[in-house]
Formats: sequence, C-alpha cells, structure tokens
Amino acid sequence: CIANLFAAFKGNENKKLMDTEGLKDRMGSVGNQFALTTILGTLMSIPLVVAKEGSRFPEFIELFKTNPIISANLIASGLWFYGYNELATMTLKKTGAVTQSVANTAKRVIVIVGVAIVLGESLDPIKLLGCAIGIGGVLLYSTIDTLIAKKE
Repeated sequence: CIANLFAAFKGNENKKLMDTEGLKDRMGSVGNQFALTTILGTLMSIPLVVAKEGSRFPEFIELFKTNPIISANLIASGLWFYGYNELATMTLKKTGAVTQSVANTAKRVIVIVGVAIVLGESLDPIKLLGCAIGIGGVLLYSTIDTLIAKKE
C-alpha cells in the first residue's frame, strides 16, 4: 500500500516535471528524465539500505558471485523493472497521473486473474471481490472521464 502511494506520488511529480517550462530542452527526453529520477531515488535510498542491510552486504556479494542463477535473475529483473517504469513514465507524458494510476490498477487485476488461470488456481470469493472492486473502479473512472470530456 505504501509502495502504491509513493508510486502515485512519483507519477504526479514526474508529470509536473514534464510540464515545467524549459526543462524538456535541458533534459532532452522523457527517458533522460526517468533515468535522472531513478539515479536520484537510488542515491537517496543508499543511507537507508546501508543502515538496515549494510552488515549483510558481503554475504550478498558472495552469493551474487557464486550463484549464477541469482545473479542472472537479479540483473534480468532489474532491467525489466527499469524498462517497465521508463515505459510508464513515457505513458504518463501522453496521459495524466490519475489515468496512469487507474490503468496500473487495471493491469494488476488482469495479472492476478491471468496468473490464476495459467496456474490453475481457484479464485476464491475474496480474490473475486478484490478483482471486482478494481475493475469497477476502472470502469467508474472511465465512465466519469468520458462524461466530463463530452461536456468540455
């Protein structure tokens, strides 16, 4: 829940940054802006990581060096995550922070249902309720957005 809150905050701030006059000329592209915000976010996270997990860093390095599955998966997941978030930032430029947040909610519902189907898991009532709430929220947003667009 906290991660979603900060992701929405990041999206909103990125949109404001994109709309800042003259910044686009200095940054070059949305991809550059995303890279810069990622680097800054990483640098700001380092003190917390060192404080919480610094003592285990040598253990992590040893595991990374000796276990090729972990190192390959770590690198691949990092690249996929970076690419996904850069695409989300580019999408944000074309839409808005709220639209992107709603689309992200729809994506999560689709992933939950899709994984349940692929893995053959049953969707118990609480999962179905959660998916219904997510889909209903996306539908409600889309309907309201369409009605407002017609009035303008």
